[in-house]
Amino acid sequence: MTTIARPVITRQNLKIRSGQRIVLSHGWARILTMLLFAVAFVYFVVPVCWLFVASTKSAGDLYTTPSFAFAEFRLFENISSLFAYQNGVYLRWIANSILYSVIGSLLTVLVSAMCGYGLAVYQFRGRRIILGAVMVSFLVPGAALTQPLYLQLVRMGLNNNILGVILPALVYPFGVMFSWLTVRASVPMEIIEAARVDGAGEIRTFFQIVMPMMRVGLTTVFLFTFMGSWNNYMLPMMILDDPELYPLAVGLVDWNKQSTSVAQLGTLTLVGSFVSLMPLILVFIFSQRYWKSGIAAGGVKM
Repeated sequence: MTTIARPVITRQNLKIRSGQRIVLSHGWARILTMLLFAVAFVYFVVPVCWLFVASTKSAGDLYTTPSFAFAEFRLFENISSLFAYQNGVYLRWIANSILYSVIGSLLTVLVSAMCGYGLAVYQFRGRRIILGAVMVSFLVPGAALTQPLYLQLVRMGLNNNILGVILPALVYPFGVMFSWLTVRASVPMEIIEAARVDGAGEIRTFFQIVMPMMRVGLTTVFLFTFMGSWNNYMLPMMILDDPELYPLAVGLVDWNKQSTSVAQLGTLTLVGSFVSLMPLILVFIFSQRYWKSGIAAGGVKM
C-alpha cells in the first residue's frame, strides 16, 4: 500500500491561494482580539471609573485634585445631598424616567411584536412595500424628525404632557423589523395553523402561543427601547416645560447648565449621572439570560 505524504501546515505557512487571501494564525487573531478588547475597555469603562471617582469628591476637591485620584470619600454624603436637593426633585426625575422608559418600552414591544407578526404571517397587497419602507426608515436620523414631530405634538395639544414623550416612542422601525425576523426564525407556521384548526382566534394565538415563542427577540427589543428612552434628551427637552415632568437626562443637563453659578450642582450632576447608571445595569443583569440565549440561537441559525 502506497502512503501519500501530506503537506505539513505550520503557523508560518498559512497562505491560501484563493484570491490571495491570508488566513491569520491563532496567535495573531488572539493579539488582535486583545487589542480590540483593550480599546473597547478604555472607551466604555474608563469614563465610568472617572465618574465614580468624581462622585466621591466634594465640590472643592472636584476641581483641585487629579481626575482619577481619590480625595476625601464623600459618596454617601453626596447621594444624600442629591436626594434632598430642591425637596427631592431628583427622585421625581427618576420616577418620570421609569414611567417613560418602562411603560413606553412595554408598549413599544407590544406594537413592534404585533406589526412584525402581521408582516411575517399575513400575505396582503403592499406587504413588500411596507417592509421596504421600514428598512428605508433606518436611514433617516432621529434628529431630523425632532422638529416636525414637535410641531405635530404641539398641534395635537400634547406639549408639556406625558403622552407627548411616550407616544412617539411607539413607532420603532428596528423593533418592527427585529420582530419580523424573530417570527420568521422562531415561530413555525405549522403551529399557527394548528392553533387555527383547534379553534383559537387570531388574538389568542398571538398572545398565548406566538408571544411566548418570541420572548428572546422581544427582550432584545425591550433592552434597546429602554436604553433609548432612558437616555432620550432632545424630544423631552422640547416638549416639556415643567421641571416636575423632566426625565433624568433633561434634569441633569439643566443642573449642569446651572453649575457655572452654583458650585454644588457640579458635584450633584456627576453623582446623579452615576446613580442613573444603576437601573440600566440592573436591567441588563436580570435580562442577560434572554439576550445571551438569543445571541447563541442566532449564531446557530446563521
